[in-house]
This record gives sequence, C-alpha cells and structure tokens, in this order.
Amino acid sequence: MDHFLYRDGALFAEDVPVNEIAASVGTPFYCYSTATLTRHFRLFDEALEPLDHLVCFAMKSNSNQAILKTLAELGAGMDVVSGGEYARAKAAGVPGDRIVFSGVGKTATEMRAALSGGIRQFNVESEPEMELLNAVALSMGVVAPVAIRINPDVDARTHAKIATGKSENKFGIPIARAKEVYARAAALPGLEVTGIDVHIGSQLTELEPFELAYKKVAELTQALRADGHEIRRLDLGGGLGIPYTRSNEAPPLPSEYGDLIKRTLGHLGCEVEIEPGRLISGNAGIMVSSVIYVKNGEGRDFLIVDGAMNDLVRPSMYDAHHDIIPVREPAPGTEQAPIDIVGPVCESGDTFAKQRDMPPLASGDLVAFRSAGAYGAVMSSEYNSRPLIPEVLVKGDQFAVIRPRPTFDEMISRDNIPEWLL
Repeated sequence: MDHFLYRDGALFAEDVPVNEIAASVGTPFYCYSTATLTRHFRLFDEALEPLDHLVCFAMKSNSNQAILKTLAELGAGMDVVSGGEYARAKAAGVPGDRIVFSGVGKTATEMRAALSGGIRQFNVESEPEMELLNAVALSMGVVAPVAIRINPDVDARTHAKIATGKSENKFGIPIARAKEVYARAAALPGLEVTGIDVHIGSQLTELEPFELAYKKVAELTQALRADGHEIRRLDLGGGLGIPYTRSNEAPPLPSEYGDLIKRTLGHLGCEVEIEPGRLISGNAGIMVSSVIYVKNGEGRDFLIVDGAMNDLVRPSMYDAHHDIIPVREPAPGTEQAPIDIVGPVCESGDTFAKQRDMPPLASGDLVAFRSAGAYGAVMSSEYNSRPLIPEVLVKGDQFAVIRPRPTFDEMISRDNIPEWLL
C-alpha cells in the first residue's frame, strides 16, 4: 500500500496534487510520502513483537537526511555500509548504539570513525577484516562489538546482481568454517563477539529461502553456545521484496515474515535485528517526469521524457520494472497502445520500458514512475552533465524540497583547473 492515489482525476501524494509540486520544483523529481514510510516501518516493528528487536533501516536504499530523521523518530536503527552512510546517520540524529556497520570492504579510517562516534556492532565479513578491526580497536584502547556474517549457501531466488547468500557470492564467511572463525574472534582482545549476522539477498518474493537460512542460523547458534560463545544477538539482514507491478502476485507480508522469524529462531532467546530497506522506502516514493516528445519511429513509437537513466538507473542496470502512470488520470475506457518509454541520455540503454501499454500522451504531460523510493536517488549520477534531480517529502497537505536541484554553475564549480591550463 502507498499514498499515491488518483483523486478527482489527478494523482495526489497524500493530500498534495503532484502537478502542483511539479509546477513548483520542475521535473524530473523524486517525491516521498511520510505516511507510507511510517506505515511500512511500523509493519515491521509490530511483526517482531514481542521479541526483543531492533528494525535497522538499510540506508543504501535511501539516505536522504529527511528520510532518515523521519524513521529515526519512529525508533528505527540504521544499517550502514560506508563511512559516508555512518556520517549521514549520525547527522540525522541516530545514536551510535542504534547503528550497525555492514559491508565487505570496511577501511581502518571507517572503523576508527565508528568506534569514536559509537556503534552497535560491526558485521564482520572476513578474517582479514576481523584482524584489522582488532588492531584498530586495540590502538584506540576500546573493544569493538562484532557479529560475524555467515554465508549459508542458500539460493535467494532473486536477480543474480542482488543475491548475496550463495557460496560464490563475495559476502560473509562460509558456514562450514564458522566454528573455526568464531574461535579466532574470541581469542582477539580487541573484539567482543555478540552474535551472528546473515543476509541472503534483496527483493525476495517467497519465504522459503529465509526459512532455509534461518534454520541454519538456529543450528549454528546452538553449536557456538556449546563451544562457550555467548550468542545473544541475531542480525537477520533484510531482503523482503515489494510488488513492482500491480499484479495479484504480491510478496509475503511483514507479518508473515515476522511469524517465520518467531517460528525458526524465537526459542533461542536472542535479540533480533532486521535490516529492511526496499520494503520501507520503495513504494514510499515516485519519480515524476515530463513528456518532451512523442516520436513516431519505424514500427514503434517512443515517449521521450525528461527523466533518464542517470536519474533512475534500475531499468538499465537490472532490467527492472516500474509501473509508469499518467499524473492526469485517463478517462474510463481510454484506449491504450504500446510505446517505448525512453529518456534523453545518449545511450540506447536509456530505456525505461519497451512496448508498454499507455494512454495517449503529449508534450508537457506528466508521468509518475511508481516504486522509485528505494535505489532511485541514491544511485543517481550527473552523467551527460545532467543535474541531480530534486527530492521532495510530503506530509499530509505539506511538501518540502529535501534536496534541491543544483545549477549548472554549481556543478561546474566543483571542477578545479590546474595552474598549467590557466
């Protein structure tokens, strides 16, 4: 469910007409709904009751300060994967004891920053990382709390580029070596082992892969406790998918996911952390774009819009589907026809949809790309020297620009000309 609905023939974001936002900030732009963010976070939080738990928002899906602050005020923790994301979380007012640091390539500089500013735990992904974190912690006279990420060799049945839990993926330590690695971690004086971490992939649309992985985690927890390790926290990652199409095949609900966690792991008495990103922010955002031209080609027509692959790269990168709808609701019975929806970037890959059935549209009409709140703005770039597009947050009948569009001068001023060219 989201809060982008037609009302009296016009698309609204909560109680704000989308065309009014477009008139104020120009297109293209991202628009997020506070009500949708709130609802989706609470669904996860309530799904884990009465377990001791923390819902950590996966910041890689959307790291705008206003989004982070909205979720932090609801009680969310943050899952970060870089020093920059850690700094953003802290700037949004998230305390260190609610920040989990994941990622395969943490540097000594990032480790020091998190140890200085406060951290709930590092999710350690390799033995070299474990050794470096121990050395950094000892040099600072502190102890680093860690969970070790286990690779359970479970097929998440998702897109190959977002699968993380199979043996050939770069993430985590093979579960077959877990006891050996935990023994080494326990011997390092700069580390405090707090638990187990697992994350098998993103955009999962069925629960069975989670169940397979979590049963392995339960068995490992008991084995490690038998070896004398105090396993008190289980970080179960994220990955629950969202419906990118308005079909009848909806992914599992957070409540069903929560029931699975309780059934497979609830008997262990551990604190549970989960790290959803896409399901919280994905359907909480749209990208709004204007039609530039309708072009008649050889055997097919093209709808050329002012949004491009640099603004929303998912279709080009993953062949991802986004529902695309007119901001002005078509009249009942309006005939639709297939058309390619493309952007202005000088790449054939700048294509959002091929032969998508759409109602008649003309230059200046607005369209909305649904489910664009996750992995949209955060993955955008200035390719073709196109400015990053604005982000807008709506709450009720109010809206605010939470990231402005830079001017060409602001973009160019970031370049430095060396002395020999002056």
